[in-house]
Amino acid sequence: QVQLVEAGGGLVQHGGSLRLSCAASGIIFSIYAMGWYRQAPGKQRELVAGITSGGRTNYADSVKGRFTISRDNAKNTVYLQMNSLKPEDTAVYYCTGNSDYAPQMVNWGQGTQVTVSS
Repeated sequence: QVQLVEAGGGLVQHGGSLRLSCAASGIIFSIYAMGWYRQAPGKQRELVAGITSGGRTNYADSVKGRFTISRDNAKNTVYLQMNSLKPEDTAVYYCTGNSDYAPQMVNWGQGTQVTVSS
């Protein structure tokens, strides 16, 4: 059974930093593309950052230069380093994973709340 467990959310001041982590189990992590989505109150869920099994990354324009996604295949974990946080980054952040061999089957974590105070 696939499990994605996020950690690291919390309350931070404008301009601060947080690092989210997502520990995966039940999968061959090295063949999974991983991503981070977020959903703010009253808004649609949006892609924040993604990383392929080969390590290529992509980012939403709103977070480029501030957020960094990385993965540690030895620990079955993906990270999201968030710097220069803004109040508009406040959202529930979700980890996702999908196998290179079944990219349409996306697995989701339970989410972690990030709140940035002004």
